Amino acid sequence: MADSSLPSPRPVHSPAQPSGGAVSVLDLAPVLPVVVVDDADDAVPLARALAAGGLPAIEVTLRTAAAPGAIRAIGEAVPRAVVGAGTVLGPEHVDVAADAGARFLVSPGWTDALLSAMRASGLPCLPGVSTASEVVALLERGVREMKFFPAQAAGGTAYLRSLYGPLPQVRFCPTGGIGPANAPEYLALPNVGCVGGSWMVPGDAVAARDWARVERLAREAAALGGSVTSGATSRAVPTVDPGVTPSGGTCR
Repeated sequence: MADSSLPSPRPVHSPAQPSGGAVSVLDLAPVLPVVVVDDADDAVPLARALAAGGLPAIEVTLRTAAAPGAIRAIGEAVPRAVVGAGTVLGPEHVDVAADAGARFLVSPGWTDALLSAMRASGLPCLPGVSTASEVVALLERGVREMKFFPAQAAGGTAYLRSLYGPLPQVRFCPTGGIGPANAPEYLALPNVGCVGGSWMVPGDAVAARDWARVERLAREAAALGGSVTSGATSRAVPTVDPGVTPSGGTCR
């Protein structure tokens, strides 16, 4: 089973899809919104706007006191969303995220202790890497889907393209320094499943509670993956029911 996969209630056919009827977190949408929530009251309308715009997978970072409540509220009130926890830095964060109802975990880096805790949670997860050695170390531990962070600072598309030759079995969600201008370059790479970013949730729009603007930006972001050319292959992003329930797709 894929490292960060969610089961699908119906078959999905795509070259990027894992086998066995599972849908990876990397395949839910071309862009994974990275969201910082300062006010838990904003969480539900924000998630509704993102999901309505075609971005059902939402990473709520554990950078604020409001984050656990935001994750819980989204999970309870927005069935179209698949909400996960980001900036997971240690076993205690794994516990907080799981208790809040997070459906996947994302970390900017990893250690054996963190990886063990994420595996023990049973949740799909994307441990972060920025070097070839870190990728190989995770491969030794059976992990094949990872976050690449900080993407632009760590070498960008050129680095990921170089990794593909010796490590074609690994897929990434690059995050850090990615926006609508360069996201298509990342999505065109054969070892990129989706990209992470926050440009569709600008601070001024959230402060003004301009959810219509967030939905419009989300729709524009979702359209970036409508048909991406990777080498000689055109890759269409599959249509996935975001109401799936995570089961077994862990960092194994």
